[in-house]
Amino acid sequence: MTLPVPTATPTRPASARAHLFNDGTADDYRAAVTAGMDRVARRVAEATGPFTGVRPEQLAPLVDAIDLDRPLRDTTAALDELDEVYLRDAVWFHHPRYLAHLNCPVVIPALLGEAVLSAVNSSMDTWDQSAGATLIERRLIDWTAARIGLGPAADGVFTSGGTQSNLHALLLAREEALAGASPTDRRILLPQLRIITSAAGHFSVQKAAKLLGLAPDAVVVVQTGPDRRMRAGAVRHEVTRCRRAGLTVMAVVATAGTTDFGTIDPLDEIAEVCATAGVWLHVDAAYGCGLLVSPTRRHQLDGIERADSVTVDYHKSFFQPVSSSAVLVRDRRTLRHATWHADYLNPARAVAERIPNQVDKSLQTTRRFDALKLWLTLRVMGPDAVGELFDEVCDRAAQAWELAAADPRFEVLTRSALSTVVFRWRPAGTPADLADAANLHARAALAASGLAVVAGTRVDGRQYLKFTVLNPATGSDDVGYVLDLIAEHAGRYAHTHAVPAVDLTCPVG
Repeated sequence: MTLPVPTATPTRPASARAHLFNDGTADDYRAAVTAGMDRVARRVAEATGPFTGVRPEQLAPLVDAIDLDRPLRDTTAALDELDEVYLRDAVWFHHPRYLAHLNCPVVIPALLGEAVLSAVNSSMDTWDQSAGATLIERRLIDWTAARIGLGPAADGVFTSGGTQSNLHALLLAREEALAGASPTDRRILLPQLRIITSAAGHFSVQKAAKLLGLAPDAVVVVQTGPDRRMRAGAVRHEVTRCRRAGLTVMAVVATAGTTDFGTIDPLDEIAEVCATAGVWLHVDAAYGCGLLVSPTRRHQLDGIERADSVTVDYHKSFFQPVSSSAVLVRDRRTLRHATWHADYLNPARAVAERIPNQVDKSLQTTRRFDALKLWLTLRVMGPDAVGELFDEVCDRAAQAWELAAADPRFEVLTRSALSTVVFRWRPAGTPADLADAANLHARAALAASGLAVVAGTRVDGRQYLKFTVLNPATGSDDVGYVLDLIAEHAGRYAHTHAVPAVDLTCPVG
């Protein structure tokens, strides 16, 4: 019998393997990354504003025209193309006139960490994929928990950001509220669960409630006073009202740094209400966590140590690249609610063998070693230096508030405990509707010019603008310049669109 002659198995061309990072391509890796860093450094050095003002309809055709099935096969050519479709029009958070969202300039030690972690590519789910990275992350969690004051039983895990951290915390709160319930009882109790939060709190609370399968009206929103802080008395009232209605308050969410106003709820008073009622207290400190290392403002977080869970975003207030966040809990045992053992990955026996698998705590499986960025930041700069930077941005925002408040062209709202300024252009006598439209126009016109970027929001039904100061390099001259630009754009719009007043004392015809 004649056996068929085996055919050769097709192999990938050698050029494909040449792109893999390994011991044989270390020099190519070094050259490619250096070329990319040079492009970024050049763009940063040459930037005259935070943005070019490019519109989606201008940039989209350039991206759409690229044939992804036809590679350039050359790093320089690919970087040239990237410069055209991304770097040239990137929004530069490092620029002192970027005053929009909660995006911070980043420190160099963290950028070094980003480069290292991307190349090594550790996955944080299990010890056998990360080793020392697991221990570094755990050490940073312990350090953060100690800064908060959560106690010796505290624990936590890094996450992708504040939205995931809040979801994680509320998942734990839900499971604690339903602990011991049978499947039948869970189906009955789930629609009765409620979360109390502030009207100035983050939208991720409502989003988490939906993802957790709670009732459409599960989130009870407590209105704030003129200072935009949640009142402890209002929380107590809602807890009592819910219980009288046969509802279960599974969590109260207090905020240490509201997104719009930078306000901090009275944490100690709210903690007392929760302790008396036996309700889980979650503190969303995604923004205000920079106070944990502040040399002068740490007292503003008094009471946070009484929380059952806390969200921190290092990529907002510790000058870290996205993403770098964590959720912390007072009692590490509650993290079991996020645990699922898979035989191929983290078998239950690993717990008895004391193998530290971070996936046992996390909502994610595959996860980057984002903790390395913070680790190198602390080891190179130290926490006091990070705190000094955060203090600087709070000082800059206070100066910006004073400038706007002293300018008759503008109205300002609540003075922030952190680094936001909510204001609007509205000289005396300007109708409210016209001022709304003028402020919207001014924000868009400012972004289109590329000279500055500011945020916008609605407060009590009216349109406002917002400075979010997270760059210590932002000075009073930058703020004054941007205020003048806003007034110019808004004033021109108002002049063009103003409805002439009709003199009713004069006869018509």
